[in-house]
Amino acid sequence: MIKKILTLLFILLSATTYADTIKTDVLVVGGGASGVAAAIQSARSNVKTMLIEQGPWLGGAMTAGGICILEANRNLPNGFYGEFRERIKKFYKVRLGYDTTFNAVLTFEPSVGASILKKLTDTVKNLTVMLNTPFTAIKKDGTGWEVSITVNGKTDVIKAKAVVDATEYADVATKAGAIFNTGFDSRKETGEAQAPGDPTNQIQDISWVAILKDYGRTADKTIARPDNYEPSQYACLKRIDIKKMLKAGALIDNKYMMNWNDCANQYSVTSDDLSPENRAETFRKARLHTLGLIYYLQTELGYKNMGLADEFPTKDKLPLIPYIRENKRAYGEVRMVLDDIYTPHTRGSRLYRTAIGIGDAIPGQHYIIPGAPKIKYPPFPPYSVPLGSIVVKDAVNLFVTEKAMSVTHLVNGSITDPAVQMALGQGVGASAAWCAFYGKTTKELDVRHIQDEVLIYGGSIMPFNDIPKSDPAYRAVQQVGATGMLNGFRSVSGTTAQMLFKPDTTVYTAEVKPFLNEIYTRSFLWFNKTQPGDNFTVGNLLSYISEMSLTDPETLERIMRANWKTKYNFTVAFDTRRPVTRREFVVLANKYLNPFSRKVDLAGKMIN
Repeated sequence: MIKKILTLLFILLSATTYADTIKTDVLVVGGGASGVAAAIQSARSNVKTMLIEQGPWLGGAMTAGGICILEANRNLPNGFYGEFRERIKKFYKVRLGYDTTFNAVLTFEPSVGASILKKLTDTVKNLTVMLNTPFTAIKKDGTGWEVSITVNGKTDVIKAKAVVDATEYADVATKAGAIFNTGFDSRKETGEAQAPGDPTNQIQDISWVAILKDYGRTADKTIARPDNYEPSQYACLKRIDIKKMLKAGALIDNKYMMNWNDCANQYSVTSDDLSPENRAETFRKARLHTLGLIYYLQTELGYKNMGLADEFPTKDKLPLIPYIRENKRAYGEVRMVLDDIYTPHTRGSRLYRTAIGIGDAIPGQHYIIPGAPKIKYPPFPPYSVPLGSIVVKDAVNLFVTEKAMSVTHLVNGSITDPAVQMALGQGVGASAAWCAFYGKTTKELDVRHIQDEVLIYGGSIMPFNDIPKSDPAYRAVQQVGATGMLNGFRSVSGTTAQMLFKPDTTVYTAEVKPFLNEIYTRSFLWFNKTQPGDNFTVGNLLSYISEMSLTDPETLERIMRANWKTKYNFTVAFDTRRPVTRREFVVLANKYLNPFSRKVDLAGKMIN
């Protein structure tokens, strides 16, 4: 008996001896689009950062999942997403036929995308990346977290001040005790006019993508007949122009991304099907469904020359993971609804003031099973993503991205696009790094400080299509836009829309007066004394700046005349009598009035 006890003690002591404890400031779990961006930004923000990914590739859906044609955010290629786009274009620029124009749809081979991300992360100071490293458990550790991982068959523990759940399924937040909802939200609950009257638990279908290659007219790349193959499942393809579908998914080197709707790649699931205990069987069936699609294409439709490309390190040559459009959404400090996209400036909350990223993906609704509510979105404009939607409610220093963000079902249809997630991930990383660097918690987040960090590293917080990063007024427009002093204009064209700042148009007194009176105590006295007309003039702006900053008016005017074109890059001649343009207003207001310095809470309310 004593011998058995001693043996047991020896085993326990050995396990303790060989289990390592790793300390870091920020831990990002999940190496998808948002996870990579978050980890890189966190490290660049000068905090020690770890990124763990259970698979062998970085990039998530857009590499390991095969979603390698990215249409979203191409007109807003900001921050890390813009950096990734440039690296892809640089890699392919010597290849004939590859479109390298500014806003071209981004296409790449999945293995190339994963390689570029790995090379990029290898060059980032303060960042450690661990691939093939599953996460197994998480528990609270003061204001931080202890996360268990599996390394070479043994369990190690990572102690982190802040954790980002960038997994495809919200596994970390689930084990941390976060509360979720799933499926369609009701109109009554969200106030969204497009939402159904009653909630449902339906989530969007998953897709197991395939990367095909044309091996030549005489080639026969027909795969073995998949298990449980039923050709009637794919009969709708006989009504589809297959050549057109292939062309829409064209990559390089005669390769094609196959992510077709309806009876093709889509596979219907529930959130229960995506739970850890059911995933393996669900994914086995989904893979077989896509293999059946390829077999049908080859045998029934005559495309035997179209075979699976040697793109992924898998036995069946399909992607490593499926494309998950939706699963379950955490309850955050705020919840983003459609009205935050369509009417951001007229709501009780002002979530746009707390933006940490931008997106413009056209939302999708993918269901094979009949009966799902049919959603008709009005023309979809670009939007800002609020900070509170990535902060898990009642779970200090835990952030969520990917499909777990605190948004409604109808917003989820856009925000989980990989391009949007990569742009958003930068803001997530800046937020987590802020907590770690300053020893603060998610209950104390400094919105303006985090936004400034995003801007410093080339990101965007306001989705203005007509103010590129190369514009000298870019930073001023971003900062003043985030205050609400001057709002954007939605411009609709067909089924899409843009958000325009219109920098060369006139500033009207009625649009700036409410905000100025809100944040400057002496403002109403100036308006009562000056009585500016409908058009706010250059002279009005200088007079207001003089009053608020206690600067001698004559001195201020002399400085402005001298610097108008040389320092401020204004193109219209200095004239105090003419209406001030929006560009002139934001540049000067940002410098002399500094409205961006006024703090806001997570609902966008000004803090005195």
